[in-house]
Amino acid sequence: MADGPAELELFRRRWREELAGAKRRRRQPEPEPEPGGEGPGESGGVALAWSLLDGRPRSRRPRPARPRAGPGKEAPAPAPAPGPAEDDLLGQLIRDLNEINEIPFFDVQLPYELALKIFQYLGRIELGKCAQVSRTWKVLAEDEVLWYRLCQQEGYLLDNSISDGSCWKLALKDCRAKEHTLRTNWKNRVGAVSQLQYELGKILCSVHSCDGVVISGYTSGDVRLWDTRTWDYTAPILESMHGAAEPGPQPHVSFVRINSSLAVAAYEDGTINVWSLMIGREPIHRYQHNQKLQALALGLEGAAIASASGFQVKVESSDDRGYWQTTAEFEIQKLVNFLQLVPGVIGSPVTLAAAEDVVYLLKAEQPGKILHSVYGQPVTCLDVSANEAAFGVKGFGWLLNETNKILLYNLETGQCVTQLGSSLGDFTCVNLQDSPPYMLVTGNKDRRVRVYDLRQSQSLCSLYAHHLGVSAVQMDDWKIVSGGEEGLVCVWDQRMGTKLWEIHARHPVRYIWFNSHSLITANIPDEKNPRGASIMDDDLTAHRRHRGIIYAYEFSVDQLAVESVLPICRSSYDEAIGYNYNIGLSVPYDNI
Repeated sequence: MADGPAELELFRRRWREELAGAKRRRRQPEPEPEPGGEGPGESGGVALAWSLLDGRPRSRRPRPARPRAGPGKEAPAPAPAPGPAEDDLLGQLIRDLNEINEIPFFDVQLPYELALKIFQYLGRIELGKCAQVSRTWKVLAEDEVLWYRLCQQEGYLLDNSISDGSCWKLALKDCRAKEHTLRTNWKNRVGAVSQLQYELGKILCSVHSCDGVVISGYTSGDVRLWDTRTWDYTAPILESMHGAAEPGPQPHVSFVRINSSLAVAAYEDGTINVWSLMIGREPIHRYQHNQKLQALALGLEGAAIASASGFQVKVESSDDRGYWQTTAEFEIQKLVNFLQLVPGVIGSPVTLAAAEDVVYLLKAEQPGKILHSVYGQPVTCLDVSANEAAFGVKGFGWLLNETNKILLYNLETGQCVTQLGSSLGDFTCVNLQDSPPYMLVTGNKDRRVRVYDLRQSQSLCSLYAHHLGVSAVQMDDWKIVSGGEEGLVCVWDQRMGTKLWEIHARHPVRYIWFNSHSLITANIPDEKNPRGASIMDDDLTAHRRHRGIIYAYEFSVDQLAVESVLPICRSSYDEAIGYNYNIGLSVPYDNI
């Protein structure tokens, strides 16, 4: 800031010197100027220049009328033009100010490629301002390479190449407008909502989803897929290998998992079926545990499955030719409560298992490594990202100054990075994998949802959410969605710390997933054999109040949630058995 006045003073001094030299070169005596007027040797431009140099405004006098030549008289000769020295800086200044079409970079004309290299460091707002400077800069600021790079940096159209679009500036504008519309729809609950129900499945047991494809398992042993991306809810039922050779009712489904290519279901008898989403309804692989399963994990990408039964953890994977094999088996001294596969691992899969108060890091062809172990402090929740693992640990209480905390471990070093929180209630859920970078969101039995900044190891916000405790939670860069034991789903604005809207169902919320335009929630009953439901009953389905429910929201549809009433009946009437409760009525009328 100090260089500006000095440069201005230097410019004024040079200007004074040139104007004084011009007067000396005239070699003419200057007559006395009239009061308030200008001398004949001092032009109006020079006088204006002197006033600018002195830093004072100069009042402009009206130009005297030019005498007209009478009949037979010659017109007076025009005033001599100023000399070259007098017009040097002043004329250059005027020419620079009037220059519109060609504005050089620092008084040097650069090649187009080099100028484009400089412009690539500007954002969209700066490019918009540069486009108003000149025609040359407008051509540079609207180059397709710059706007394609901005689209990629802001996360839009990542799968497209630069040749796929004709105007990337307009494409970026459209993407930002759609994002603004989606955010407004989220905040105002504008969109469409539908219920995913399968009446003959009886009680809902487990739900999972991947990119809008939902898989659900029921007490009847059925496993069903729903594709919410196309709003086609006549989804197929995945066939199991339990058939006529195994008489009696099929075992209940304990866990279901799905990724972009596989669907997996685990049953109460220890059976695990694997389906390919590309082939059909028949399983492509099946393996068996001797006891009931406690946990199941499926890799985000590829074909890797981890399952825990009793004191055994088994990892199954498929090779390039599609042949399945047991990659690793581990014997653990305690019962496994939580199981996760580390994402982004090249080669043999890496498994993270929490067994009571011990957390194991399991790698193929290596003995199990204890990542964390404190006697008497069980693990209450677990989540893992590519490089870190976060899990809740129950402390001994205030008497021993050991409260419940979230521990964050680095998987490469095996060391604890930080400890988060200090609460009396148990941490019931934690989400690290789906959270923004350096962020983590947790749910607690003390009815609060907390967001932590991993760089500062402190809580950014604490939201009083659910009076029976938080059971599921997920967040992105501006919102939080939480579910509670009382069946309430709440959507929060993270920055404002306010609740946007909520929806209630009968059973606890056990699953939440959302992306930019859709939300999937599942209310799963704790009671899998409700009183009055027996295989001897004529009705093979359960009453709708016992079944549980899956909600699918679509916010890219400009329709108010209160107006998106379900059709009066979604039943295809293919089944011969079922009361009015079970034919898909939005309201259980006894008489149609």
